[in-house]
Amino acid sequence: MERLKLVLQYFQSNSESISNGICIILALVSVKLYTSFDFNCPCLPQYNKLYSLGVMIVPPIILFFLGVLVNRHTGVMMDEWMRPTGNRSKNPAVVKYLFSAMLQRALLAPMVWILVTLLDGKIFICAFSGSVDPALFSGLPNSTGLEVIKIMAKVPCKEDVIFRNSSFRKAVSRYIRCYSQAVGWSILLLLIVLGAMGRLIKPYFDDHATGLQTRYWSNYLDVEQKLFDETCVLHARDFARKCVVQFFEDMREDSILRLPHPPFISNFQDEWEDEEEERLHGVTKQEQVDQLLNKWYYSKPELDVTRIAHRPRTCVTWKDRDGRTLYSDV
Repeated sequence: MERLKLVLQYFQSNSESISNGICIILALVSVKLYTSFDFNCPCLPQYNKLYSLGVMIVPPIILFFLGVLVNRHTGVMMDEWMRPTGNRSKNPAVVKYLFSAMLQRALLAPMVWILVTLLDGKIFICAFSGSVDPALFSGLPNSTGLEVIKIMAKVPCKEDVIFRNSSFRKAVSRYIRCYSQAVGWSILLLLIVLGAMGRLIKPYFDDHATGLQTRYWSNYLDVEQKLFDETCVLHARDFARKCVVQFFEDMREDSILRLPHPPFISNFQDEWEDEEEERLHGVTKQEQVDQLLNKWYYSKPELDVTRIAHRPRTCVTWKDRDGRTLYSDV
């Protein structure tokens, strides 16, 4: 249970972890889809290869675009690429980094599908059974009067009557499956070697400090957009509540009720209203909201928080009657 909590905390820690989790789930879904998919080869010379290539290519394309769609880096990358320059210059290295991260995650599920199909071999048998030389094997059924190419196209269909009590189909299937698995393992080995070589060689060609800066600012863009969205949600909630309360206040009939007004209620109400005004940030009209959102898109603030970081604060110091300091938060 503790390990499960740790895994969930990891995937909830940041958007990159969430994207990794979603891509892993897509890869597992692709395996489940393939195992539950009922593959039926047409067993016709003119359709076998077309159908097989369609099954091997179309689902990976769908999975790739699903990976692009659910990837958080996609939205951040497009926002950074398409936004006007404004007060903040664009960093092409950050856009390249986000594109690379998005592409790597989106390609995981399609590659898993292709590797699973190759290691299984059924699609490869359907596609290339007609390309095998039947002279390499004994026991070719030739009593049916069918052409050799049509007989070879029926190899994936083990229930066909022409292969009853014949070892020819099994031999051809085993031969093609060996090639299919060899291609699958070769692709997997190539990917692992390329990944390992990339990790080993990258430090010799890339500046580590530049890489850290690129990663920092790519994470910053993601966090900034999240915080802006959260602040907008809080502002919209307070703005909507203010509008509703104001509507009901306007509809209420005026009435005079003379009661003593305790001072602590007045103070509490003033503090509550001050807190609401702080959450609204002085933006209290639709025109102001539209202007704010328009300015955020067309003129992002420059990356300089010196003014707010060094904002003066009130310090309290308690002293006794003799002038000795009892407490100070200076």
